[in-house]
Amino acid sequence: MESLVFAVVMAGGKGERFWPLSREKRPKQMLNLFGEMSLIEQTVMRLQLLLPLERILIVTNRNYVEQIRNLLPQLPAQNVIGEPMGRDTAPCVALAAGIVKARAGSRDAVMLLLPSDHCIVNVNALIRDLRTASELTRISDSIVTIGIKPDFPSPDYGYIECGEPIGGTGAFRVRRFREKPDRNTAEEFLRSGNFLWNSGMFAWRVSTILSEMEKNAPELAELADHISDAADRADFSELLRREYENAPKISIDYAVMEKSSNILVISATFDWDDIGNWTALRNHLPAEEANNIVHGNAELLGCRDCIVYSDGDHLVSGIDLDGLVIIRTEDVTLVCKDTSTARIKELLKKISLKEKFLKHL
Repeated sequence: MESLVFAVVMAGGKGERFWPLSREKRPKQMLNLFGEMSLIEQTVMRLQLLLPLERILIVTNRNYVEQIRNLLPQLPAQNVIGEPMGRDTAPCVALAAGIVKARAGSRDAVMLLLPSDHCIVNVNALIRDLRTASELTRISDSIVTIGIKPDFPSPDYGYIECGEPIGGTGAFRVRRFREKPDRNTAEEFLRSGNFLWNSGMFAWRVSTILSEMEKNAPELAELADHISDAADRADFSELLRREYENAPKISIDYAVMEKSSNILVISATFDWDDIGNWTALRNHLPAEEANNIVHGNAELLGCRDCIVYSDGDHLVSGIDLDGLVIIRTEDVTLVCKDTSTARIKELLKKISLKEKFLKHL
């Protein structure tokens, strides 16, 4: 009998790089940055072409559960699962693996892991690649990831170094994962032609990821087993809280991926953008005169290469500006160079130290 396939969407992040539009109570994945649907709605819409709704799960912060259920009423309510506290991505994966194992009634179920905040236009190509990755997990008993062929030397993404090809599959053995490089190293990666961007999309059989956890992070395997055993209990929420209090705060990359020798990668055939910060608007909104990107009520004179996002009726105006990002919400205005958007998190830490500004977080 063919193994069931489940998709797990990770949606617990705060999306701080899109502050001030993104806030702790309304993070990036719930924003309508492009079109009429939020990023998480678009993610689930794509997955509906591959799987029935009952096999699409969302793992999020417990504070976002009701918001997501309201955004996605077509999903069974029990498929939106709230983490009691943030513990990075590794405990999230262990939680999801335990739930999938319990729902499928088997360790042989295939699990797709995807972020909730990517922009993908060529949906048919994505579905084909996800099917390919799922099939590879069945024939190879490996973790399979989808890499993105880089078209410029980005220091903003993690990279995957490809090893030997796996004959007849189109996949490569993963030699190693590389952290976000500096600009010069990113240029070396691009020239070599042997590196892919890390999309954060994975496929594996539950048995495979649990085996890797048992070898490399046994506390995560134990967490997954406890969750699977208690998934149908009335006190599941309380048990999950206790388990998470003792869970390590670590990413799945550090806990498993960088230690495993059992990972394959396929190169994506779909377009991809992880919507990392405000400059990503350049990839999705048409440029006006002098390469300005404008959303909302704004008027620019003599400005070049600016990004302006006005949320509401308030008029944003500028004269003789060059390379600025201007974001205006009801209660906050952000102005920075387009090369400085990565420092928004630093700014938020500074603001959080000032009690009178806490309401803006």
